[in-house]
Amino acid sequence: MSKSIDKDAEKQAAKKARDGRNIAIGLGLAVFVVLVFVVTLVRLGGNVQPHP
Repeated sequence: MSKSIDKDAEKQAAKKARDGRNIAIGLGLAVFVVLVFVVTLVRLGGNVQPHP
């Protein structure tokens, strides 16, 4: 009986660790996308010529 409780606890711990990794990967990906967007805006903004 205690083995099934241990397995349930292991499953819960593994799920919690997996969820934490997924959140970290998602946040890292979001930061990367924002960084690429900002760099693109800066590079394109430097090429804009003012109208006379």
